[in-house]
This record gives sequence, C-alpha cells and structure tokens, in this order.
Amino acid sequence: MQHFELKGQIRQVGNKAVIKAFRKQGLVPCNLYGLGMENVLFTVSDKDLKGAIETPKSYIIDLVLDNGKTYNAVFHELQFHPVQDNCLHVDFLAVNEEKPITIAVPLVIEGHSVGVQQGGKFTQNARKIRISAVMANLPDEVKVDISSLQLDKVIKAGDLHFENITVVTDKDTIICGVKSTRNMTAQATE
Repeated sequence: MQHFELKGQIRQVGNKAVIKAFRKQGLVPCNLYGLGMENVLFTVSDKDLKGAIETPKSYIIDLVLDNGKTYNAVFHELQFHPVQDNCLHVDFLAVNEEKPITIAVPLVIEGHSVGVQQGGKFTQNARKIRISAVMANLPDEVKVDISSLQLDKVIKAGDLHFENITVVTDKDTIICGVKSTRNMTAQATE
C-alpha cells in the first residue's frame, strides 16, 4: 500500500477558542491514538491534508511531528463542516507492521461481462471495500473480474476471496451486477 507523508505540529489541549484560532490559520486539529500509547494531539495544514482525503485512493499515513517522532497511522474518523465541506477534525489510529489493519480500498472492475454482451446493463453499487491484512499484504486496490457475470446476477462481498486478505465488508453487500433492460424484456415477451 502507498504511504502519504503528513507533517504536523504538537499542540496542547485547548478550549473552543483555541481550536477556532487553529482553523482560522488553516490548521486542522488532529488526535492520534492506538493500543499501548498515549494520545498525541497535533495540527496539520489543511492544504496538506487535502492531498490524502480528496482522492479515491487509500494510504498509510506517515505522520512526521515536530517533536522528532514519526508514526504510521490510518484515518479513523474525519469530521467535516456541514456547509463549507472543509475538514474540521481528524482522528488517526496508530498501526504497526505486526497487527492486521482494517482499511477501505478502492475497487477496480476488470473484464467484459457475458451478461452485458447479451444486452444487459452493468451497475456498480460499491466503489470501496473494507479489508483487513497486515501492512505488508495491503493492496493499493482490489481487482474484481466480471467476465463470467451473467444476466440478472450480482457479485457480493462474500463472493470475493483474496490471498492473505480478509474481506470485512458485510457479506451481503452487493458490489456489482448485470440487469436485464426493458428492451430485452419486451423482446422476450414478443
């Protein structure tokens, strides 16, 4: 999986006025936590953060803080302004190379469906899927081959199996499918 470096400045616990002052300066307040470590409060530049969140890709975030420490982390929760759509707060979850990481990765559809060649319409219901694996086995994207997908059939998350990766998304979640069109139904009745 690709890494994204994000530089941050350590901050102290503050009230609403302090947090508002950070946001006026173009900084986003962040929190890093994980198993066996103390919470780390810091801020990152809004512009730098947009490079990691305004993309369909998923990253392992390399947090480089001004106290000289570096952490590997993933996004745990992002809070956005309801109107302006800018990021207000980020929670990061610290990760390491030994323990499995659960993360959402983009889906890439490959192949030409048999059902589409027969006149059906392809629909993709999910753009990302949640998987769990150790850091060394995490892929940048998950490929789904639809070559054998028939008319009126779907591929569910439970149908996907990968080596060294566990699919965490609910097994009944529909990834994609091929539906019959009205023209096909009309031709069949005639």
